[in-house]
Amino acid sequence: MKVSRLAQCGNWFLDRFPLTKLWNEHMAHYYAPKNFNFFYFFGSLALLVLVIQIITGILLTMNYKPDAKLAFDSVEYIMRDVNWGWLVRYMHSTGASAFFIVIYLHMFRGLLYGSFKHPRELIWIFGMLLFVALMAEAFMGYLLPWGQMSYWGAQVIISLFSAIPVIGDDLSLWLRGDYVVSDATLNRFFAFHVIAVPLALVLLVFLHIVALHEVGSNNPDGIDIKKNKDANGIPLDGVPFHPYYTVKDIVGVAVFLLFFSTVIFYMPEMGGYFLEHANFIPADPMKTPEHIAPVWYFTPFYAILRAIPDKFAGVIAMGGAIVVLFLLPWLDRSPVKSIRYRGGIYKKALALFVVSFLVLGYLGTQPATPTATTFARIFTAVYFGFFLLMPIYTRWEKTKPLPERLTEQPSLEDHIPALIGIFEEITVKEPIKTQNGTILLSRRPNSAGLLNVIIRLAKKLKESLD
Repeated sequence: MKVSRLAQCGNWFLDRFPLTKLWNEHMAHYYAPKNFNFFYFFGSLALLVLVIQIITGILLTMNYKPDAKLAFDSVEYIMRDVNWGWLVRYMHSTGASAFFIVIYLHMFRGLLYGSFKHPRELIWIFGMLLFVALMAEAFMGYLLPWGQMSYWGAQVIISLFSAIPVIGDDLSLWLRGDYVVSDATLNRFFAFHVIAVPLALVLLVFLHIVALHEVGSNNPDGIDIKKNKDANGIPLDGVPFHPYYTVKDIVGVAVFLLFFSTVIFYMPEMGGYFLEHANFIPADPMKTPEHIAPVWYFTPFYAILRAIPDKFAGVIAMGGAIVVLFLLPWLDRSPVKSIRYRGGIYKKALALFVVSFLVLGYLGTQPATPTATTFARIFTAVYFGFFLLMPIYTRWEKTKPLPERLTEQPSLEDHIPALIGIFEEITVKEPIKTQNGTILLSRRPNSAGLLNVIIRLAKKLKESLD
């Protein structure tokens, strides 16, 4: 049988590059736990958003001018005159916020199921380095539109480095490239945003995935599936990542793109949280905005900074809020990984931590009034208490026994009858007579049924936390 030219080229390539081996090791023959749930979409979604950001970033640089006199106008040119330029710009700006939403949920999944615990400490460290690099990338890119909030936000954040003893002033001067935020700063940040930090991000993503596939994926039960294998060495509770999870991830991608597109086409500014109103005004070094605040994904750490009265101590606290995340694998002393088998103390602590993070995020967007500062200090204490007290309360709490094999949790289809029953309970049918005399049955809220459902939900929540 004669081999086609295309097959010959393919064989020539495969003889010289281990593509088949890579595919088998990381996709077809990589066995993942069979009980992945909703929270396991966010890893692949983070990779998708990274690709979107790289592609749209390349397209934007084709028309962007990294010049203090031209930068703002070049962004306006992209929005108004470049074919589909508005779409590319909105995809990039929305993608920045989407990236942090996905990453924060990905990190929350790690806290839920103990994905940072042995033997996945290195995976967590690489992930946290990715998070820091992503924050640097977002900060550098935030200056590039050269709007009012970009300019003054960079001025405030860079000035914080001057609080560091001995090297602070020189470090701030090096970051700016000048004594004030100027054209030199813009060029410096452009180089970091377009070349240096993306290279670091891609390298860290590679290391993160390689480390993950070396020790295997965690799961909602926190059980190592490699302990139970068949005669061929295949985990009994594992399934090949391809095609099972590649196909499943397509569903997650489709749902994500639905929301992503809705924001891009209908609400790209998201009420001033994704694109601030002040950033549609050219940067003016002589006019300070009334209220300077970073983008929403930095606001929890900004609130911690403002909660501390001393500038240097505030910088230390803000940095410590990130550094403490690196120490998480060694702070948690619980013998189990997943929240399903932890005691009520950790569940309550995690709930308080999530509340503190959300409240700090909101306070970071508001002016620093005395009341807001008081609340920021309270929730800053809660934030650090979750981590610093972890070695104590994770030892104290009573955990549940781990099963030998992965457990099967109810799927969405299993919950549908119960959801229909709840809908029937919280609504009541009411006949309505139309203009032509026909009778239609309409539903209205049933206050008694709604109260019963809330009471049952509160009882179940209390039981889950006990």
